[in-house]
Amino acid sequence: MKKILFLFGTRPEAIKMAPLIQCFSNDELFDVKVAVTAQHREMLDQVLHFFNINVDYDLNIMKPNQTLHQLTADLISRITEEILSKESFDFVFVQGDTTTVLAGALAAFYKKIKVVHIEAGLRSGDMLSPFPEEMNRVLTSKLATFHFCPTETSRNNLVAENITENVFVVGNTVIDALFKGLNKIKETSEIELLKQFQQIDFTKKVILVTCHRRENFGEPFQNICEALLDIADLHKNDVEIVYPVHLNPNIKEIAHKKLISSNIKLITPLDYPELIWMMNKSTIILTDSGGIQEEAPSLGKPVLVLREVTERMEGVDAGNAILVGSDKQKIVLETTKLLSNLDYYNSISKASNPYGDGETSENVKLILSKSVFE
Repeated sequence: MKKILFLFGTRPEAIKMAPLIQCFSNDELFDVKVAVTAQHREMLDQVLHFFNINVDYDLNIMKPNQTLHQLTADLISRITEEILSKESFDFVFVQGDTTTVLAGALAAFYKKIKVVHIEAGLRSGDMLSPFPEEMNRVLTSKLATFHFCPTETSRNNLVAENITENVFVVGNTVIDALFKGLNKIKETSEIELLKQFQQIDFTKKVILVTCHRRENFGEPFQNICEALLDIADLHKNDVEIVYPVHLNPNIKEIAHKKLISSNIKLITPLDYPELIWMMNKSTIILTDSGGIQEEAPSLGKPVLVLREVTERMEGVDAGNAILVGSDKQKIVLETTKLLSNLDYYNSISKASNPYGDGETSENVKLILSKSVFE
């Protein structure tokens, strides 16, 4: 039996780790432990509850006004002292590109524990965008023993950096989580969810917006808000814009000040099950989220990516997504084109998803089992 630690701290990480935790926990060859750093406390707890994940170690790391330097140093120290020094682990699983990922990988490396990197090989090509995520994933790739890439493009990125050993293309676990999540939601009455969001007119075409990334703070977010106002004005009678507003004051204060329109609904951040339900009810999604860029194609939803660059170009190349950045004119133009041109809409909504078919977790377990036990 091999002892595995799944280590994560944010809601997106929890979502993408959940199907892996379930998959490995159901196999008698592995002893599974779960540790959270709680970079996203409330949002993380929602996902843990939804997927019934039991936590063995909870660092609850966040402090008011904590700097990136302090967070990184505290994570490395506490992961080492409070988790890795307590038990002998064979593998530490990290997912993605957060500060938890880099700190966890470095702490494991110092203890000579093998690091398994889920969603390996993503690259924007710009070390400052997204910041600090691009740096986190580049350095984690240097520390990891196993690299599980979502696409062939991700694998090629690692090969270009001379990382060729134990590199596997398996798809993205976010699709596994999406399918599991939608199946769980079926157990909840749709009537209950419709009552919860009764302020939204679902007889109209719903445009779901999520925007919260650091690179959109300031002028870019101002431009995005102006684009949303133009879209709302151009499509008053047939479109409802729904925006779960992030709690960060750089976003929240501006959104509530600027986005005043009868067909723009500003709502509180959504729990994961509510979010994927809302995605499924939407016609178009405007987002700067990485996970939603991967999930939306499985639901047949065109995505306009509110970022200047994305490390998920596979979706753009496959025709699932359009990179619009914070360009007001481009956002309005592409949204209007999707709303008015059915052929154009179908060409995007029906493009095949490059991120997998929901079997990624099983693929990861099979590959790791063969590498370890054969």
